[in-house]
Amino acid sequence: MVNFLSFQGTVMEISDFMIGANGEGEGCYTLMSVDNGAGASVNFVVSPTTYFVNQEMVAVGDRVTGYYDGNAPVPLIYPPQYRALIIVKDNPYQDVKVDYFNSQLESKDGQLKLNLTPYTPIISRNGQPFTRSITNRNLIVIYGPTTRSIPAQTTPYGIIVWC
Repeated sequence: MVNFLSFQGTVMEISDFMIGANGEGEGCYTLMSVDNGAGASVNFVVSPTTYFVNQEMVAVGDRVTGYYDGNAPVPLIYPPQYRALIIVKDNPYQDVKVDYFNSQLESKDGQLKLNLTPYTPIISRNGQPFTRSITNRNLIVIYGPTTRSIPAQTTPYGIIVWC
């Protein structure tokens, strides 16, 4: 199971990232430097498999949240360098939660509970309809208003199943 961790900040630089000595994959990988404005920064390695929510284009100056696997090995360098699994460009009109949701559709951290309707769009990473149960899975949840309860409850705008 993926242990999703995140880092949020402003994109300071986007540059090519070389993965092979012979130019293999040239232009397919980038290094995205993100600074949180409080003295911490990270570099995200963005690969062809990195999922950009809503297929948003990201540029220097954009606020983003990058999600990575907290259990994956990383080089011991500063700033830390993580393989980005998911990048979310900040949007004032929607929130995004990336987490494991249990059989009650409550996030692993206990902060969000989902209330589905028959009209909630549920898709897989490749954009195709997901027709199985979404319980006990890693999900990318796009949502708006929530209740003030604990956990907060919401009816999502959409759900992407992270298979």
